[in-house]
Amino acid sequence: MSAEIDPFQLEVIRHSFDAVAEDMSLTLMRTAHSGIVRDSLDFSTSICDALGQPLAQGICTPMQLGSFYDAMRRLIRDYAGRISPGDVFIANDPYEAAGQHLPDIYVATPVFDGDRIVAWSTTIAHHSDVGGIVAGSNALGAEEIYQEGLRLPIVKFVEAGRRNQALWDVIAINVRTPDKVLGDLQAQMAACMSGEREMKALFARYGTDTVLRYADHLHDYTERLTRAELREIPEGTYHFTDHIDGLGANPEPVVLQVAVTIRDGSALVDWEGTSPQVKGGINPSFPFTKACAYTAFRSILKADLPTCHGFARAIEVRAPLGSLLNPTFPAPCGARGITGYRMIDCLLGALASAVPDRVTADTSGGSTLPTIAGYRDGKAFVFCETFMGTWGGTSAHDGQSGVPHMGANQSNVPIEMIESDYPIRIERYGLVPDTGGPGRYRGGLSLTREYRVLNDEAILNIRSDKRRFPPHGLFGGGTGAPSLNLINPDAENRLLPVLMTEVEKLRRGDVYRHIMAGGGGYGDPLDRDPADVLADVIEEKVSLGHARDAYGVVVLPGRPPCVDDAATQALRARRRAEATGAGA
Repeated sequence: MSAEIDPFQLEVIRHSFDAVAEDMSLTLMRTAHSGIVRDSLDFSTSICDALGQPLAQGICTPMQLGSFYDAMRRLIRDYAGRISPGDVFIANDPYEAAGQHLPDIYVATPVFDGDRIVAWSTTIAHHSDVGGIVAGSNALGAEEIYQEGLRLPIVKFVEAGRRNQALWDVIAINVRTPDKVLGDLQAQMAACMSGEREMKALFARYGTDTVLRYADHLHDYTERLTRAELREIPEGTYHFTDHIDGLGANPEPVVLQVAVTIRDGSALVDWEGTSPQVKGGINPSFPFTKACAYTAFRSILKADLPTCHGFARAIEVRAPLGSLLNPTFPAPCGARGITGYRMIDCLLGALASAVPDRVTADTSGGSTLPTIAGYRDGKAFVFCETFMGTWGGTSAHDGQSGVPHMGANQSNVPIEMIESDYPIRIERYGLVPDTGGPGRYRGGLSLTREYRVLNDEAILNIRSDKRRFPPHGLFGGGTGAPSLNLINPDAENRLLPVLMTEVEKLRRGDVYRHIMAGGGGYGDPLDRDPADVLADVIEEKVSLGHARDAYGVVVLPGRPPCVDDAATQALRARRRAEATGAGA
């Protein structure tokens, strides 16, 4: 470490950056108008240096971790010499602004010291609607980005403190929920102002040049720390193949194929062999593809790594141009989140061979994104949420249930908030027994949520996955239960696709039930402690029949139930003998 760098002051300034980014997150959450931002927490905040390199990020959405840099570099390039104090920039387009998908809108403002830019205060939030052919703007059936909604290149939303009123008016007239969209944009601006204010206070306290010197060093320090962590992973190339079920009523599987090469403190993520881009809204922009790779690696590294750009320097990401993960214009991107989750799952599948104790068996596949929309009293309503989630088993414990996917630290909207804001009643919300993949450590259980429509008419759009290709287990663990989308399950019980390319028309009283996939199991189910199986039976996570069939554990009913040790030992011995004989 340079003699000019005090390690104690480095830690103070690093955590000051973190505190600024977290304060921005709290400001955005508390001032947001829509449930998708306020309650689901589908947003991110970041402080960047003058070059657009992130110095810190709020806690919300790791999949957006690596996305700020590309967008900021484009902004700085396009507006060189034309940036003033009081400017606020806005953008969302994946092709013209290095964005992610149209509902994710960037809002950023420069931080000045005198006449020079010394930092950037930046936010990204998922908006309830940005127009397009489907309410909520996640049109899985879109064949080109023009069908997905309002495209915004990098433009000034506010110039030198004065609103670009024409742009505000254009946005308001092109979205179904202008009050929520404009309200959330103002929440993003409030978060940016918070970041600007706190960064100026930090510069005033320590001196601008001192803070900037430590910011530069933080990138270098993080790069060295990341490379040291990567050197602890056995060198080699690790492969894995995963799938997205496919689009519509007659889905064709979409293949994700990755090769991860670890060598000399660096990682290369190569997506050669992945399916070509598709005519459907699941194509992620390349900045998002990179962000997902960074997320997967951060989850397996042990050190307390700063969330700055230095981390990304040690990881190279490649994807063929024109492939699903690096699409060319005008490929639609609206529901690209499902592909992001699958990229992370696929990367962890590859890394399981290298660091088996640091990964989980397959998860429920990320969030399901149901959208229920319509008109009430002549005014549009658009309900959407990122419904999470279940993890697979690990080398040390069962998979967790009711938690977010690591790609998005988001939250299920509370029932009371849904019912107070929308003509929807939640009639069921809980865990589903016998759905976790069997293993020495069981996968987390499926979650289910049931929505009853209370409006005369509504439409339903669903982004989900993991039915044809349910969550896989690791090292002998079983698969989790597949996902289901059902209409009026207690009557017609009609099954809907996992990725709907056409909306479902609903009427008052119709019920939509979603059952999320269960997590995969880790290790041989016959090695699970019978006491753990019994505990699952008592807690109604596992039925008596499933205990016997999946784990070879005979549980005698009673108050309380108990394990028949002799019968269990005999059944497991017979199962192991059958497996050995089958293998021979």
